[in-house]
Amino acid sequence: MAERTAYADLTVEELKAELEQRELPKSGKKDDLIARLEDHDTAQGGRAPEDESASAETAEAEEKPKRGRRRGAAEVATAKRDESSSITRPAPRDKSGAVAVRAQAKYVRSAPRKARLVMDHIRGKRLDDARAILSHTPRHAATDISKLLESAVANAENNFELDPEDLSISRCFVDEGPTIKRFRPRAQGRATRINKRTSHMTITLTTTGEEA
Repeated sequence: MAERTAYADLTVEELKAELEQRELPKSGKKDDLIARLEDHDTAQGGRAPEDESASAETAEAEEKPKRGRRRGAAEVATAKRDESSSITRPAPRDKSGAVAVRAQAKYVRSAPRKARLVMDHIRGKRLDDARAILSHTPRHAATDISKLLESAVANAENNFELDPEDLSISRCFVDEGPTIKRFRPRAQGRATRINKRTSHMTITLTTTGEEA
């Protein structure tokens, strides 16, 4: 009787729409339409409109805990990342056992020969002395090397909690990168090649105190 009452409350147009949705014939009087829907519910396991609304509410109720579980998983992952970031990692060391924190800059638009002239000035220097030398060096490569030095200091301070005052430059070198080839027009219709060289710069810091 509940299903009959639910269908009886619908209009003929609504009943026809329900029949059309179920791909059933929609001709006849209202009683015929209701009987056809009830027969289809019995044969195919269909549901009355009230049952469909109840099933929708049930689906929403089941979906809410799932969303909560997804949010909880994300919060757990964030907490794990925070815990891992709070743990201080041991600083890397070279073959001799000394602390070796490295920073590298690749494809720097500077000739390796010119960059090596600046690197030779700061090799083996303490951090304060190297900064002073780079700030007063009138070469274009000094700007890139100064940025690389600050990157190495940030790696040592943030990743391994080393004191910047105890740092010094243990190794610094420049490798040759790929050469960009361009051409320039010259006299009598000729062209000459221009080699725009690049550099791979590396700076390694170590500690000078007894903690090393």
